[in-house]
Amino acid sequence: MTSKAKELSAEALGEELIGIRRHLHRHPELSNEEYETTKYIISLLEGAGVRVVDYGLSTGVIAEIGGKQPGPVIALRADIDALPIQEETGAAYASLYPGKMHACGHDFHTAALIGAAYQLKQREGQLLGTVHLLFQPAEEKAQGAQRIIASGALEEVRAVIGLHNKPELPVGTIGITAGPLMAAADGFVIEVQGGSSHAAVPEAGIDPIVAASHIVTAFQSIVSRNVSPLQSAVVSVTQIHSGNSWNIIPEKAVLEGTIRTFDETVRSKVLDRFREVATGVAAALGAQATVRWIEGPPPVINDAALAALGVESAEALGYRAVKPELSLAGEDFAYYQRVVPGLFVFIGTEGSQEWHHPAFNLDEQALPVAARFLADAAVRSLEYYNSGGGAEL
Repeated sequence: MTSKAKELSAEALGEELIGIRRHLHRHPELSNEEYETTKYIISLLEGAGVRVVDYGLSTGVIAEIGGKQPGPVIALRADIDALPIQEETGAAYASLYPGKMHACGHDFHTAALIGAAYQLKQREGQLLGTVHLLFQPAEEKAQGAQRIIASGALEEVRAVIGLHNKPELPVGTIGITAGPLMAAADGFVIEVQGGSSHAAVPEAGIDPIVAASHIVTAFQSIVSRNVSPLQSAVVSVTQIHSGNSWNIIPEKAVLEGTIRTFDETVRSKVLDRFREVATGVAAALGAQATVRWIEGPPPVINDAALAALGVESAEALGYRAVKPELSLAGEDFAYYQRVVPGLFVFIGTEGSQEWHHPAFNLDEQALPVAARFLADAAVRSLEYYNSGGGAEL
């Protein structure tokens, strides 16, 4: 990639970004293993004259554009890791690595941010401040955002903007909303301790399978009776493991699953009730339950002022801004929003499969849409903070 990439026409930019996305798609790397992806991103950025800044990350890239004029710092973020999934798209540019696939579109996000970098580089002298580009590793393990924060890359940042492809939305549509967008994604492991016995004499032991079954049923009352109908939560048990013989009542049963919420108060209340129900039901049946909470990313809560700027960007570029349906998927972008105001949007990619499906794919014509939106939103955000917006920070 040479500096000529900065001068690409809109049509040529789309073709360039498709090529970048397909290269990334062929060479997926899992969370914390994105070494070649990191080198590739650096080569593209440096080839376009973009400054890469060393924050001591083993994988992932942080770069910056601007600084020619004094002003605030805005961050744009894309995630770069793939998933441990065997690809079934049949695409000519399918993954070359068995059992690894960009099944969530992070290759799309990365290419879009590179496209935004090319456009912002063209306008570098006019930028009223600085734009940080965060190519974040390990989103799928909900580790990368916290690593970026710990590196110090957000210390001067006033706001952060990110995006995710959305198969349900048509190309040219951008889902933007203030407030909640994606859920807190927490997990749990429950060990139900009983007492083993022969299946023919169940009274001689304490059956953990019966206790576990009652716990699963009782969990359904948490959402229906402890969460307001005007709010929402999901409690899903996704695994039950117990026993290894047809005629022996086992000593222990293990339950695993996830809890999804959009509000921190509801999140805390559900966790409290969750522990009470699990331990109480188990105790009533003579067993003992131990709950291990696996804290995931918090909910994605968009800043209202940034959401309004996002709508302005979408409409000024000729795209359709819509209020998207809330997603119960988790996203570690939320960690950034605990530090600074943030905006996370959905870019319509009109795909036939949902995220994490082996046949997941997307319409690459959405790449310039995403790139142009990120660049314009960054410029508008710099102008907003320069004019006194967000002065309460």
